Amino acid sequence: MIPASTFAAKTVAVFGLGGSGIATARALIAGGAAVVAWDDNPESVARAGDEGVETRDLRAVNWKDFDALVLAPGVPLTHPRPHWSVELARAAGVEIIGDIELFARERRARAPDAPFIAITGTNGKSTTTALIAHVLKAAGRDVQMGGNIGRAVMTLEPPAAGRHYVVECSSYQIDLAPTLDPSAGILLNLSPDHLDRHGTMEDYAAIKERLVAGSDTAIVGMDDAHCRTIAARLEQAGRKMARISVTQTLEEGFFARDAMLLRAEGGRTERLFTLEGIGSLRGRHNAQNALAALAACLPCGLAIEEIRAGFESFPGLAHRMEQVGRLKHVLFVNDSKATNADAAGRALSSFPRVYWIAGGLPKESGIGSLRPFFGRVAKAYLVGEAAPAFAATLGEATEYEISGTIEAAVEHAARDAAGDPAGEVVVLLSPACASFDQFRNFEVRGEAFRDAVLSLSGVETLGETME
Repeated sequence: MIPASTFAAKTVAVFGLGGSGIATARALIAGGAAVVAWDDNPESVARAGDEGVETRDLRAVNWKDFDALVLAPGVPLTHPRPHWSVELARAAGVEIIGDIELFARERRARAPDAPFIAITGTNGKSTTTALIAHVLKAAGRDVQMGGNIGRAVMTLEPPAAGRHYVVECSSYQIDLAPTLDPSAGILLNLSPDHLDRHGTMEDYAAIKERLVAGSDTAIVGMDDAHCRTIAARLEQAGRKMARISVTQTLEEGFFARDAMLLRAEGGRTERLFTLEGIGSLRGRHNAQNALAALAACLPCGLAIEEIRAGFESFPGLAHRMEQVGRLKHVLFVNDSKATNADAAGRALSSFPRVYWIAGGLPKESGIGSLRPFFGRVAKAYLVGEAAPAFAATLGEATEYEISGTIEAAVEHAARDAAGDPAGEVVVLLSPACASFDQFRNFEVRGEAFRDAVLSLSGVETLGETME
C-alpha cells in the first residue's frame, strides 16, 4: 500500500466503494487523513464499514468540512450528468480528484525521480502496459504495475528511488488527475469510445491529451488524425516527443515495416529487430504496442537486446489475442477484450483466413467499418443481441450462422475449420461488442470461450498468459 501522506491531517470524502475505492480510503487513512466514505450501493457501504472505513451519507454532511472528494473512476464526473456527490463538492468549492492523482502527488513527495510510465489510448493500452512491465522485470528492474489493469494504484509498493511504475490510465482516471506528470506518457491511438461519459469525441481526445501533455517525454501514435493533431500541438509547445507508427515511414521516431521494428534518428534509419514468430505480439496493432514499449524502455537504460529478449518471452494477456489452443491446423484465439469494431478489425487484420465468432451487446457503430476485412472471414458465427444486426451487415459478403451462444459457436466453428482445405486457419473470438447481454464482463466471456475450446477432443493447450 502507498499511504497517502500528502493528505495527512486533512478531511477527505470518498465516493465509490468498489475495490479501488476501498483501497483509496485505506491509503488515505494510513497516510493520516480523516475519511468519510459513501456509495449508492448499500452492500458496498457495509463492506467498507466492515474494513474499518467510516461511512456516512454524503448528502447529509457539511461539505465545507472537506479538503477533497476522491471519486471512483466509474462515477460520472460530467456526462450524462454529474453525479450528485460531484455537484455537492463543486457547490462547496471542494477539489475533485481520483486515485491516480493521489499516486502522482505521493510520487512527487517521496521519489520524484522514480520512473513513471503512464499508458492510455482507445485500444491496446493493457497489452502495452503489461508488455512494458514484463520487459523491465525481465531486465532485472524493480517494477510495479497497476492502475486500470490489475491492481489499484494505491495498493502498489510506495515510491522509492529506482522503482519503476507502469500504470494504465483510462480516460475516466485521467479526468480525475489534474497534475498527472509521468516521466514517459504514451498515447497509442484514439477512436470513438465512452462518448456517453465524455459527450463528444473532441472532449474525449482532450482528456487523453492531458496524459502526454504533462509528461517529461510524450510517446504518441501517428496512425490516426486525432493523435497526429495532438502530436503537432505538443511539438509546437516544445514538448519532448517520440513518435511511433505502423503505417508511415517516419523521419524521426520508431516505426514498423510488417514485423520489422525500425528507429529513425538524425537522418539515419536503423533496423532494430523483428516480431516475426512472437505469437503474443502478432498483428499490426501489436506492432504499435511493441513500438510504444520500445520507446518507453530505452530511456530507462535498457539495451535493444534486453528489450528483444523481453518481447520474445512475453506471454501475452488473457482475452487479448490470447492463443488458447490448437487442434491440428486450427488455432483458437480469444480476443474477448475486443468490445468495439476498431479492436475487432485489428484482430481480423492479423490472420489471412478466419472463422469469426462475433456479437454480444451491440454498440451504435455496429460492424459496417469492418467490411474491408470480410474477405478474410471464411464464416461468421453470431451470438447475443447483436446477431440479427450483424447478419444484416454481413449480408451476402460472407457466409454466417446465428449460433446464439459461445459454446455453440465454438463447436460449429471448430467443425467447419477442421475441414478447411486452406491449411492454417484461425477460430477467432473477437466480438466487436460489449458482453453484458450474456456475461458479467469480457473476462467471463473469454473464459467461456476458453472452456469451450479446451473441452474439444484432442485440443492442445498453448501456454500461460498474464491475467
